[in-house]
Amino acid sequence: MAIRFPAPLKPGDRVGVTSPSMGVKQTEHSRLAQAVEAVRGRGYDVVIGACMDGSSHVSASATARAAELTAMLTDESIRAVVPPRGGETAIDLLPLLDWDAIAAAEPTWFVGFSDISTLLMPLTLHTGIATLHTNNLLNTPYRAPGRVLTWLDIVAMPAGSSFGQSSPGMESAVPWPDGRAIPRLTFDRAADGAWVRLDGEGAVDVRGRLIGGCIETVRHLAGTPYGDIARFRHDEAPEGVIIYVEAAGDDAYGICRSLHGMRLAGFFADAKAVLVGRTAAPESKTLTQKEAVLDAVGRLGVPIIADVGCGHVPPYLPMVNGALGHLQVSAELASLTQSLS
Repeated sequence: MAIRFPAPLKPGDRVGVTSPSMGVKQTEHSRLAQAVEAVRGRGYDVVIGACMDGSSHVSASATARAAELTAMLTDESIRAVVPPRGGETAIDLLPLLDWDAIAAAEPTWFVGFSDISTLLMPLTLHTGIATLHTNNLLNTPYRAPGRVLTWLDIVAMPAGSSFGQSSPGMESAVPWPDGRAIPRLTFDRAADGAWVRLDGEGAVDVRGRLIGGCIETVRHLAGTPYGDIARFRHDEAPEGVIIYVEAAGDDAYGICRSLHGMRLAGFFADAKAVLVGRTAAPESKTLTQKEAVLDAVGRLGVPIIADVGCGHVPPYLPMVNGALGHLQVSAELASLTQSLS
């Protein structure tokens, strides 16, 4: 079964907002309004669901959240679903989503990162529908420097489009801004620029279908039917896979243990390369974040490229789960081209 890409959004299309994990706090309502206006500014209608309460770690009961997300992903009038933020326990939705209905419906863009990757990755693995790992709704008004695109750019691309991205060589000095309003983030802090090859030297030129997510959340899917990358590789990705992972906040010891466990569960089996997001997560006393990655997955014998901006440090470099990626890294070039075909 070939990967299915949602139709490009056009002015007048509807974007659904629901919180499959954590909702929006009362103090963040002005920020939500700014983000909604940014989407409407592109000509889209925005419909906000009932599961939005931010007073707890979840926006509603698991049953209600699963029903609302399923409804939005199967509603022909909604062309993209964008949660306001991540959270902690979106994993409780996995057995409650109507996977058959979602697979049978016309594909809808599902956008987000952090805890939302707990849902994005299984949706692509289960249904063959491409999903978009990038900034959530509350981060949408941030400008994207250099060649970095936003989810609003990608969901409007015509079928079969390709786009290339590389490190902008800078990052935000405020990775976790105050939630009361959208600041004008300036990306003026040098971030060493180039992506870093951890496993050795030499040029890299590989192709494969992209799949991955946040280490702290998708690690719990490894070895389960919701994280069966080996089946995906066999059935939907004859080109092979390029896996991307990123650390949200665990220290280097925790990331090392998690990546070891994921490798033992077959998460990285047959990977042609591993991309690792830039992180602000803490180092440990005798282990850095990069050393943790190399310790756990260096034995795979594939290129490992670190400091890719696909994680919790702005700017957020979008990754399309299911897209055909072309990774090129050399002394002169470091880029990832993604094809929506």
